[in-house]
Amino acid sequence: MVSVPQEACSGLRISSKSAFLTLVSKRFAWLLVAWLLTGALWAANASFAGKWKLNPAKSKFSDRMEVEAAGPNRYAITFVEADIPRGVTDVVVANGKDEPAVFGTTLSVTKEKPNTWKVVRKSHGHMLLMAIWTLSNDGHTLSDAFTGYQPNGSSSTTNFVFTRTAGGSGFAGTWQSTSEKVDSGFEIQIRPYQGDGLSFITAGVGTQNVKFDGRDYPDVSANARPGSVSSGRRMSERTLELTDKVKGKVIDTQQLKLSRDSKALAVTVRPVGQSAPNILVFERE
Repeated sequence: MVSVPQEACSGLRISSKSAFLTLVSKRFAWLLVAWLLTGALWAANASFAGKWKLNPAKSKFSDRMEVEAAGPNRYAITFVEADIPRGVTDVVVANGKDEPAVFGTTLSVTKEKPNTWKVVRKSHGHMLLMAIWTLSNDGHTLSDAFTGYQPNGSSSTTNFVFTRTAGGSGFAGTWQSTSEKVDSGFEIQIRPYQGDGLSFITAGVGTQNVKFDGRDYPDVSANARPGSVSSGRRMSERTLELTDKVKGKVIDTQQLKLSRDSKALAVTVRPVGQSAPNILVFERE
């Protein structure tokens, strides 16, 4: 049996204690970093949280519409507007009859002439809008005489012009407006979601929850397009990037940039196939 000098034993105990303290220090350091990172992410999310209202004077948005054949005389019509940037889709038979549509409404499409459709949307039997779509002779332009009806019975008509950006002949195709009309009443609410994510809430449309880990999160709002998902990345403390997909296909990317004083939020939307981005500027309420 080999005896170990007491001094050596003390040295071993000291070395073991030092190693243990070093290990504990490293673990504490990692916990501290994780805690600080979580706190930083929470603070960054909190800076985006709030209620935001669109400033039309500083915004620029081109409406987009997609018309796809979905069977004999049946069409899937997707509307992409400032207050529904991900788009909503109605599927309707073009026979003039009211059919169930998004947001609890009904939609009817009537082929009045080979190059003219009448589109009517109602809510509980009351007219919300009527649009007369007229296709140009060369098939490159769609004119939209849009009449909106208020609850008090008053109405107003606006003439929009859409240009074909994809698709073949007839009404089927992808159309982009050149009118750049933006709704002044559009509001969104942003809330923290599960610590490191955000919830985007749009009245009448629904809620989209996203974490900024690059993973796809399904759009569970009532009128979401089938297969809709969104993913998020944090570019900086004041800049976020969202990517929207439908059935695995990217339909747009969005960059959200917070002003230095946190009073304004600029959202730049880049739809696939659209040459110019849509720019929405919101102000904190």
